Amino acid sequence: MGHHRKALRTTAVGAVSATLIAGSALGLAPTAQAANAVRFVDITGDGGTVLKANVVTPRGAGAAQRYPLVVLPTSWGLPQVEYLVQAQRLADSGYVVVTYNVRGFWQSGGRIEVAGPPDIADASKVIDWALANTPADARHIGMAGVSYGAGISLLAAAHDKRIKAVASLSGWTDLTGSIYSGRTQHVEAAAVLDGAATLTGRESPETRQVFNDFYAGNLAKEQDLIAWGKKRSAETYLGQINRNGAAIMLANAWGDTVFPVNSYTDFYEKLTGPKRLELRPGDHATPEIPGLFGLPNDVWTSTERWLDHYLRGQDNGIDREQPVQLKSRTGGGYEGYPDWKSVAATSRKIDLAGTTTIHANVDSGADGGIVFLSSILDQVAHIPPMAWIPLLPRRWAAVWQSEKYAAAQHIRGTAKLHTTVTGTKENGTLVAYLYDVGPLGVGKLVSTAPYTWYGRTPGKPFGVDLDLFSTAYDVPAGHRLALVVDTVDPLYMEHNPPGAQLTFSSPADDPSYVSVPLREQ
Repeated sequence: MGHHRKALRTTAVGAVSATLIAGSALGLAPTAQAANAVRFVDITGDGGTVLKANVVTPRGAGAAQRYPLVVLPTSWGLPQVEYLVQAQRLADSGYVVVTYNVRGFWQSGGRIEVAGPPDIADASKVIDWALANTPADARHIGMAGVSYGAGISLLAAAHDKRIKAVASLSGWTDLTGSIYSGRTQHVEAAAVLDGAATLTGRESPETRQVFNDFYAGNLAKEQDLIAWGKKRSAETYLGQINRNGAAIMLANAWGDTVFPVNSYTDFYEKLTGPKRLELRPGDHATPEIPGLFGLPNDVWTSTERWLDHYLRGQDNGIDREQPVQLKSRTGGGYEGYPDWKSVAATSRKIDLAGTTTIHANVDSGADGGIVFLSSILDQVAHIPPMAWIPLLPRRWAAVWQSEKYAAAQHIRGTAKLHTTVTGTKENGTLVAYLYDVGPLGVGKLVSTAPYTWYGRTPGKPFGVDLDLFSTAYDVPAGHRLALVVDTVDPLYMEHNPPGAQLTFSSPADDPSYVSVPLREQ
């Protein structure tokens, strides 16, 4: 465990350093481009906590004229100048824009509450301040943000009826489901968040304890962790969001290693008001970064169009477009769908026949990659994590392959694994991987997901149903798909006792398979 912690810390420091370098650059580059005057102000948040903020107003704004208001809470670990380029653009379009550093980070007061009740109350306090101190129009208020700012914006829309539009970019709707999916700790992602908080802010005692319990894999604290996450999840307040009726735009990246897209797609389907879902290649917050530097950017263009329509009443057609917009990781333009369930027109099953036994506690070489870095490489160069399937050691990896496909297979949506497992120990972890396998046996990662269980009777079979992370990926003709299962992946914490073995079987009355969602040809 000590070696594992050290590896996590090394990964976290590297990723956090990259984040802070980006944050520093964001703090310098946009300022040089600023066209409008920026006012740096102190806003009194919940409980008297001072929030550092900046305000940008339209040029020539008069005291009698009112403008739509957009509030932008900062991302985790980034300073308040993060959004300055986009704030300028919005102000040029006729908005009052307030960006504030969330409590606990940088110069703002308070402690990091991870989108807890004080953070949600802060959002309303910022709106109050803007209405009292700027020419903001109380009838036209929106919120937007990246990552942490995205989550806070969604939660604020559940608690403040004044918010009429939200753009939630690379955020979450189910916090526990994001970092603890399959009852498995996503430790690399948590270590990056923890490292950034340590370097740029001040964690509350509760936040520090949650991280400690998370790393310890303390099963006695599991229900506390779930309750803590639910309080910070928009999914919990879905009814309030629907009743309040804000127009919700959700955007994320297929390879987001902090907040996988599955919770966004599930949440999107349950929204009853105006809504839009955009999913594209990349990792956590990477699709939005070019726009923060003022470069042409699809995410921010959509955000501005969304706000323009629902706050300014601009007839720009965004409400008449197909509301679900996807871009495949393997290239091509955007595909429009009427809803998420229409993304996959059909599915194809790969039978996981036979009986296979693997030994636990050794990494087979099939991995989900490195947090941030792997999906960025996939976004930029279409190079996802890879494994040579014929050489994966069958002692530690179970492998099943489809036939070669005569035509391209357009994977869209969520692949689902169903299998029967028999373990030699009470507890265990498995990680499933779906690969696109070329003629030479090189597999490119299509999707993955972890699964952990506790308290199972050794030697007694049990069923496993696992949703892999949703994706859009085109498998070329002449390739095949492979389903690989092993027990160790650096992205996740594993719970296999020493000497554990796992046997996968396919009973005649309950056959094992992986169901692959496919778009129409």
